[in-house]
Amino acid sequence: MSSNVDGRQIVVGIDPVKDWHLALAWAVDEARRRRSTLRLVVVVPPQHDAQHVDDTPHQMELERAGADALAAADAWSHARWPDVATTASLLGGRPGPALAHLSKNARMVVLGSRHLNRAEEFLSAGSLAVPVAAQAHCPVVVVGDAEHRTQEPQYLVVGVDGSESSKEALTFAFEEADLRGCALRALAVWQPQVFSLRRGDEHLQAERRLLSETVAGWAEKYPDVRLHHEVLTGSPVEVLADAAEHALAVVVGRRGQGGYSGMRVGSVVHGLLHRAHCPVITVPAA
Repeated sequence: MSSNVDGRQIVVGIDPVKDWHLALAWAVDEARRRRSTLRLVVVVPPQHDAQHVDDTPHQMELERAGADALAAADAWSHARWPDVATTASLLGGRPGPALAHLSKNARMVVLGSRHLNRAEEFLSAGSLAVPVAAQAHCPVVVVGDAEHRTQEPQYLVVGVDGSESSKEALTFAFEEADLRGCALRALAVWQPQVFSLRRGDEHLQAERRLLSETVAGWAEKYPDVRLHHEVLTGSPVEVLADAAEHALAVVVGRRGQGGYSGMRVGSVVHGLLHRAHCPVITVPAA
């Protein structure tokens, strides 16, 4: 296992009104693997308008609930791994932009998932997974379901499409697999087009060449990581979600930057956040 670790903080968002244990367990385990500090964060949203005073009873209750959740999370993380150093921050503001701002100096941001459907996601003030994943400057881990550690051999799945963000995802996936001592499945997905001048076998050959070129050289850098790579056919979301059904996590690149609303995120990333039954890790382009 590589000794190359990153000293930047791992930021984990603690939701006072939702069970945070699954996301925190993932984050504190990762902090221990990387010998990183863990920053526990609760962001208390402001009142309905800028003129509303912040010291109203309701606001004070929100802050008390946030402080209680931070104290409980801190105690729980130390009970799980006493050697992981933690800091706790109770911040004010809009949760999505606040966590995206913290991502500038973070190794990664870890969030839980409320398993909202798409309509709820756009309408809910508590929806964080999509806007943070769209705007973050570092990898974002959304833990809606537990890792599948009982699967042998344990493995991660990474989606590869030749883009710069997928190359960054592959870099992250190899590093993570090396830290965990697990296998890695690198998958490219070809979705047949209704109208195309090229035959299907030509498309598949081109995808196989691209995948082979993309993963070339990684075996030498990470000789302990068992790599399996292949090109599969179908919908990228469905193929990657099915391949990760028993995985520790699925890793994908995120194209582009979040816009004003923070809701611009690739269709594959968006789909996996709803479809995958394991942690989903999104990695932005460098």
